[in-house]
Amino acid sequence: MGTIDLGTARVEARGEVGYVFMKHPRFLNAEDDETRGPLETAIDLVLLHPRLKMGVLRGDPVDHPKYAGRRIFSSGLNLTQLYHGKISYLFYLVRDLGLVHKLYRGLALEPHSLDGAETTLEKPWMAVVDGFAIGGGCQILLVVDYVIAAKGSYFNLPARKEGIIPGAANLRLPRFMGERMARQAILFDRSFQVDEPDARMLVNEVHPPEEIDEAVERAVANALGSGMVSASGNRKALRVQLEPLDTFRRYMATYAREQAYCHLSDQLIVNLERHWRARSRTL
Repeated sequence: MGTIDLGTARVEARGEVGYVFMKHPRFLNAEDDETRGPLETAIDLVLLHPRLKMGVLRGDPVDHPKYAGRRIFSSGLNLTQLYHGKISYLFYLVRDLGLVHKLYRGLALEPHSLDGAETTLEKPWMAVVDGFAIGGGCQILLVVDYVIAAKGSYFNLPARKEGIIPGAANLRLPRFMGERMARQAILFDRSFQVDEPDARMLVNEVHPPEEIDEAVERAVANALGSGMVSASGNRKALRVQLEPLDTFRRYMATYAREQAYCHLSDQLIVNLERHWRARSRTL
């Protein structure tokens, strides 16, 4: 077993599996300009390691008084940093074209055209949700291959209240839940408890918190035991129909323009103060 600590992310190689842990304990494992680089590097390390066959993404324990010592998957974008002007506009683009894109498409081995076959180095990914997957955390669930969640946890996309667009969730969530439910989540703040039937369209397994580690071990053993030689090919074949690269390119062109309007709007600050008591938050 080998471990690399990257500050706000940690990588552990256990046998043939690379475990990536998000660690931003003061901010409930939220994402910001400080965490993006280390998390992307951690994903790169798993993808490039010749002996690792799959990756597992999980949140580390946090020290927030309400959840002290508990694992939390992700509280999404760091709204404290956003309110105080510490989140750059480029954060959104680099994140979705970087770490999220690598989880979904791996690493390009050579240049290829938008309508040609993708030559990529990629591996299957599993996400383990403890507590909640809010915003960007929920977006990650849309690009991994398997999701295990602790009973009582939940996920949502509160971007409307924050005043921004939730990454590529507008492109991907309708594939899992249908357009009507996706609109509820994105435009009308619907939250999903993992125990409810609708949430199971995004979550593969739900277990009591004390049984999560064992469930992850079983799922990993099952994935490795069935052979991984075809994993990359099957992922590519699914994407041909679900999300061709040109579809993603066209989405990101619209997203880049509209997110700029949102990020620079006065309404962003109004929303954070109204829905999140932003004035009381300190860096």
